[in-house]
Parts: sequence; structure tokens; C-alpha cells
Amino acid sequence: MRSPLDVFHLAIPVQDLDDARRFYVEGLGCTLARRYADRVTLNFFGDQVVCHLSDHVDAAPQLYPRHFGVTFRNRREWERLLNRSREHDLPFFVDPFRRFDGQPEGHDAFVLRDPSNNLLEFKHYDNPHMMY
Repeated sequence: MRSPLDVFHLAIPVQDLDDARRFYVEGLGCTLARRYADRVTLNFFGDQVVCHLSDHVDAAPQLYPRHFGVTFRNRREWERLLNRSREHDLPFFVDPFRRFDGQPEGHDAFVLRDPSNNLLEFKHYDNPHMMY
């Protein structure tokens, strides 16, 4: 198992580093850790996302099989991000929805699309034991 001090790392392709910084830092509220000519490194809700400059981005993204995001333990944090996304006019790929209502794994989610068509899903489960 990883220690709470360890950080998950994810690298994603982006077409424009300035657009990526605006979306993730100004829009989502992530912290810019480093910027180089070919990448931007972010504190993405406690983990590390690196946006690498690339000509290979998904022109027609689909939620499955490739997306990433955060499952919030605290519903207020999920709602705060939802409200922030709306306030900053971030593009929704899928508006907020309810999945598995009435079942143990019932949860709320929404999906955003960054400027390079990377899809980000944010979820909150009613029962925190169902997060995994």
C-alpha cells in the first residue's frame, strides 16, 4: 500500500500549455508546481498531473475507456468543485447525474472536458466504503 505521503502520478497530452494551465489552475483551482517549455506539472487535488505538450490528442473523446478524476469522500467538496466548474464556465462533457440510485454503490458524478479533450470525472459515493 502507498503511504499517505506518496503521490499518484499521471501524464496526459495537451495541445497548448497556456490553455491547460488556465483550465486546471484558474478553472479547477489546482496548484501550478512547475512549468517547462514542454510540460506543466500540477498539484491535482493532492496528486501529480503532468500536462505534456503533444500533437497527439483525442479528437473525439469517449468516456470509456479513458478518463481520470477524483472520488471525493466529502460531498461538500464535490459540490464545491461542481459549483466552481459552473462559475468558471468549464465545459461539461456529461452534466451532473446520478448512477446506481438506491443501490449500495449509488453515487453522483459529472464529467468535464479540458481544452485538449481529456475527460475528467468527479464522483461522490453515498457510502464511502463503495469508493473502491
